Formats: sequence, C-alpha cells, structure tokens
Amino acid sequence: MKYSKVLLNGLAYELAPNVVTSSELEKRIEPVHQALRFPLGQLEALTGIRERRWWDAGFKLSEGASRAGRKALAQSGIPASALGALIYAGVCRESAEPATACAVANTLGVGRDCAVYDLSNACLGVLSGAVDVANRIELGQIKAGMIVSCESAREINESMIAAMLKTPTMESFKLSIATLTGGSGAVAVLLTDGSFGVKGHKLLGGATQAAPEHWNLCRWERDFMRTDAPAVLKNGVELARGTWKSFTETLGWDPRTVDKTVCHQVGGPHRAAVLQAFGVEAEKDYSTFEYLGNIGTVSLPLTAALADERGFLEKGDKVGFLGIGSGLNCMMLGWEW
Repeated sequence: MKYSKVLLNGLAYELAPNVVTSSELEKRIEPVHQALRFPLGQLEALTGIRERRWWDAGFKLSEGASRAGRKALAQSGIPASALGALIYAGVCRESAEPATACAVANTLGVGRDCAVYDLSNACLGVLSGAVDVANRIELGQIKAGMIVSCESAREINESMIAAMLKTPTMESFKLSIATLTGGSGAVAVLLTDGSFGVKGHKLLGGATQAAPEHWNLCRWERDFMRTDAPAVLKNGVELARGTWKSFTETLGWDPRTVDKTVCHQVGGPHRAAVLQAFGVEAEKDYSTFEYLGNIGTVSLPLTAALADERGFLEKGDKVGFLGIGSGLNCMMLGWEW
C-alpha cells in the first residue's frame, strides 16, 4: 500500500501516574518463586523491563484517550469539528456496547458528520486505525481523522497474580510471565490531508502480513491471559522478516539506509531478535519498554511520540513503524519525517 496525500499532524500521549517496578510485582508472587525454587529478579532478567505504569483504580479508559486526543488537537491547532473519523483502537474497552470511541467523541466535541467507532486488532490496533483513516483521506472522503487508545494493565495483572498464587506451577509461570510485562498509557494519532496549513510527517505507505495459524499463542479472555512467549517470539520474528521484505520493496527502500525505526515494545529479547532479523543496528531504534513495559496498542505510537519529542527522529528521516500483534499479524508503516 502507498499513500500520497496523508500527513501526521498530531502525535500525543498521556502517561499513567503510578510507577510499578518489576521487583514490586515479584514480591507479590514470591510464594510462586519459592515453590519453583526461582530467585527473585527473573521478571526483569527475562524481559529487560524495570518498571511500568498503572492508572489509578477505577480510571476510565475514555478519559485517558480523551486527554491524549485533546493534546493532539492542541499540537496541530485543528479543531475537533474538522475530524471526519474518530477511532478508538485499544484492546481494553469500557464496555461491549457502545463503542468506547463514542465517549471520547462526546468529550472532544466532534461534529455530527464524524464517523465514530471502535477497531480491534490486538497490539496493532492503532496502526490498523491509522491505515483506515489514511484510506479515507486518500480517497477524498475526509480531510482529517484521529485514532485514540488507552490501555490498562492493572486489572489483568491483579487477576493473573491471584491465579499464579492459587496454582504455583511451572506451566502457570511460563504462560503468565508475559502478562506481568504490561503497562498502562494512552495515545492519540491525528492524520490529515495537509489542507490545514500545518506542517507534518508524510505517510509513504506500508505492508501487512498475517499468520493466523498461530492465533492461539496469545489469548486474553475476560480476567485471564495466557501467552506462549517462546512460540510468539519464534513465529513472530519469522512473520516480521517476511513483512519487512515486503515493506522495504513496496517503498523502494534499501534496508541498510532506513534511518530510524520504532518497534512494538515487548521486551529486550524480542527487540534484539527482530532488529537482528532485519539487519538494523540497535542505535537506529528507539525503545521505551525498559521503563514503560508493553502497553499494547499504545506502545509503538507512544514510543514514537517520545522519540520525536526528544529529537531522536529528525527532519527528512526515513522512519519505519514496525508493529506486530497476536493473531499473528504484522504491519509496518513508512514515514518521511
């Protein structure tokens, strides 16, 4: 897929206020470590994640998404009334019905002609939403659209800790450890057709591939989540390798001259394996998993926002957003910064 009319004019985030260290979480499952004769410190050693953040108990997802949305609108100077689409793309939702996007749209004050809906695609939700909005812009249907998301790890972590303490087995530990990497945060991505007189970053195109035969490797059902982390890593890297080839060929990029990358933030081993598979030097990639954990759909765009805010992404850079999610699905988007 290629684009010629789409600009990124707003990229904003909201950090959850409560810092939770890996050592704090491990203290809570210390009986599990004792039963398995594991020393404390395994969570950080296995993932590279020192800490993550949680929202206050009872915090509304729509509030986090709305805060990020307001910031994106303020960045661009574009009014909410100009939005032709507002998508909420988080894994976490406030209810099965109506769409969480409706609450966000009400808070932001979008117009009656704005399409408002939720979109679900595991950790690729925001990137999938960006493609949806970009397609509408490219077709001339809308001039601007926003994708928002808010993820919360507190609730699933609380339930998983309780389950691990109840069943302190090696199998339970292996399937639960990935859940404890989860963090919380919110993000907003504002795309336009460039007609608002605001400078932005050009969306050039991208590629997507799927390996649905691996749909059962990572599942979140109500208050329980299980992840076969080694299998996700092995098969995810294989899928990402093929997507990377298609991505660079579609954009006509030499993989060696891609200037910067931002990957989905899973953890240290995943990042190292993916970058090695692509032949990308670690110095070209920006990461936040060490202190924010894996925030699902929020991770990649929030990391990109921080990379931009801190000057890592520079004008003229060829930038790849390299996403992967349960399913397995992989999507990569290329930008001229």
